[in-house]
Amino acid sequence: MLLQIKEQAEIVIVISTEDIVNSKLRADLGITYDLDVIRLIDAFTERGLFVGSVVLTKYASHPRVTAFEDRLKALGYPVYHHYIIEGYPSNISHIVSDDGYGKNDYIETSRSLVVITAPGPGSGKMATCLSQLYQENKRGIKAGYAKFETFPIWNIPLNHPVNAAYEAATADLNDVNMIDPWHLEAYGETTVNYNRDVEIFPVLRAMFEEIYGKCPYKSPTDMGVNMAGNCIVDDAAVCEAAKQEIIRRYFAALDAAVKGTGSNNEIYKLELLMKQAGISETSRKSVVAARELSEATGEPAAAIELNDGAVVKGKTSNLLGCASAMLLNALKHLAGLDDEILLITPEVIIPVQELKTNHLGNKNPRLHTDEILIALSISAVHDKNAARAMEQLCNLKNCEMHTSVILSPIDENIMKKLGIRLTCDPKKQNK
Repeated sequence: MLLQIKEQAEIVIVISTEDIVNSKLRADLGITYDLDVIRLIDAFTERGLFVGSVVLTKYASHPRVTAFEDRLKALGYPVYHHYIIEGYPSNISHIVSDDGYGKNDYIETSRSLVVITAPGPGSGKMATCLSQLYQENKRGIKAGYAKFETFPIWNIPLNHPVNAAYEAATADLNDVNMIDPWHLEAYGETTVNYNRDVEIFPVLRAMFEEIYGKCPYKSPTDMGVNMAGNCIVDDAAVCEAAKQEIIRRYFAALDAAVKGTGSNNEIYKLELLMKQAGISETSRKSVVAARELSEATGEPAAAIELNDGAVVKGKTSNLLGCASAMLLNALKHLAGLDDEILLITPEVIIPVQELKTNHLGNKNPRLHTDEILIALSISAVHDKNAARAMEQLCNLKNCEMHTSVILSPIDENIMKKLGIRLTCDPKKQNK
């Protein structure tokens, strides 16, 4: 859609300085929000879209913020500062004033359509839009505003698993889906929105009344552009996928708490969402299988639910970690090979172990998944079974995997690159 109007469009990327300071991660990509800004700039420019500037919201001086701003300027991108406004979003008269939005930097733009985007939720996109409306009006420019956003989906039920999955994805922000009271009052229709949009709507309405004398929107739902609800053709499949997303978010929150980067409030919120959706940890097949194997062996275990419905397990051995063993077992299943077939012989694995422990200073001799894949690719040159297994790597995408312990960052990254949806029990492996 944007490419069709790219000559008219200018993109402004927004990031909260709080997210820079806290090194907030994008869960899907495993990179920090500040690095994602750089990635987004590259992604947009590679497709011929114009990125005009970057806005640092909730601005406060900090060495990480300064370093990031210097990096952006070195790349040739203007940087603007927007500040925390006291009384936001309730003190409308203060917000819509020179002491509120008026203190923010005016974003210099050169095209008629300005697209405000960000690495993730809570970055300050809405506040940036409203601030710019105020600043443009001061300069005699009558700007408009619309919101293109997917979640929550306004025309499906409030408690639909997809909308619940959105709440799960924003549990750290404590977003709450709710019936849009403004839309219900104006039209007598029940639609779904969320607390931050409902809270900020009086500010937006006051802004438009100041600019145009009246507000073109009667509700937060009015100002949104979202047809995603009309694209659901298999509700049962969508509901199941959404429920699995809630469970994955729950395990991610548990793991973050163990690593010291999460909060109990986020966990409590996700537990409540799981209860409302009628699901639990064991609603995920790979969780049950991995825990059963771990209990039977007394060692870390892994399991994966493949796209054909089969569940394949992997146990810890002297040669392989559980994730590596599971990966090889899954590839054998997909290639139609017997379990007894060795895709990589011990003669290949043992020298790699010796390299790790004797020369590279590693204490754990077991091979990580990246090392296994390299060994498998070498074996595939002369072994037709290994070659058949390698051909199945693409079929691991979108499979559901679980391990009874938190995996190493190396293994987590490999699973992400393969497109496997990984969850882990919130336990660290001691050895």
